[in-house]
Amino acid sequence: MQTVVNMPLAAGALLSASAALLHLGIIAGGPAWYRFFGAGERLARAAEQGRRYPDVITLGIAAVLFTWSAYALAGAGVIGPLPLSKAALVAITAVYLVRGVAFAPLVLAKGGRVTPFVVWSSLICFGYGLVHLLGLVQRWDVL
Repeated sequence: MQTVVNMPLAAGALLSASAALLHLGIIAGGPAWYRFFGAGERLARAAEQGRRYPDVITLGIAAVLFTWSAYALAGAGVIGPLPLSKAALVAITAVYLVRGVAFAPLVLAKGGRVTPFVVWSSLICFGYGLVHLLGLVQRWDVL
């Protein structure tokens, strides 16, 4: 019997894995990359000073994104099921969507300014969330 792969969740897996790899690239790229990708001046300066916590935080984000990629692959039917796949995919989808729509207003509410990073990262996260949502809806009955 041939398994039909859910393309939106397979694409979601690729998107999350790409974001994870980008975070690893930020670690390798150092302070200039932390600045360019909007991590903030505090993390960039800490990286310049040789502190490890910016790398640990960024590595943690990459690990979460790789995990999300694995769950999307499982949901897509590319790999075997993972524990609590349905709940995990609902949570992953919700995080992407909420991050996409709530981040810019949160920045403004805290007295910050909406930078190009805030706009672009919010749009990207919202897009990732929509891709996951489409796949989740399509696979809901088999998860």
